[in-house]
Amino acid sequence: MRGRNYRSTVGQPYTRQKYIHGSPAPKISKFNMGGPPSNFSRIVNLVSQERVQIRHNALESCRVAANKVLLDKYGDTGYRLTLTPYPHVILRENKMIATAGADRLQEGMRRSFGKPTGRAARVNHGQTILIAYVNSEGIDTAKQALEVGASKLPVRTRVIVEPIAAAAVPVEA
Repeated sequence: MRGRNYRSTVGQPYTRQKYIHGSPAPKISKFNMGGPPSNFSRIVNLVSQERVQIRHNALESCRVAANKVLLDKYGDTGYRLTLTPYPHVILRENKMIATAGADRLQEGMRRSFGKPTGRAARVNHGQTILIAYVNSEGIDTAKQALEVGASKLPVRTRVIVEPIAAAAVPVEA
């Protein structure tokens, strides 16, 4: 199946791990990269402009692409990158065989609930997907990094730059 088949957010999400056996783990390896967020003066956000489901493969490739740009420019601690959505929704597929003699092996749409094949995150309009914490001189690089990451996503996005208020910095435990 292609990613575009799972892009729409129709119906209730299928998320209950307790009842789903064999659901795949999300492919996202890290949600936070870089240095501690208390050292920076600007936040650069990648914000969705549509309501959509984003597959975990796309979220991971977005994170890797944006992180590479920032890591090459600022090293390990010169930035902070955070991926905010978590892929809770489990995607199912009713696999069909398309070869000769397939009619004797499967039943078409009868009992077509499907097997778990992947994960997705539901993202609303205006929701932040990636957050980059940088200093004032790193705004252009952070914008570029988020635009490179946005090219991996199946949604229209925009980049928003904000100054960091003293109380807005998250504290890590």
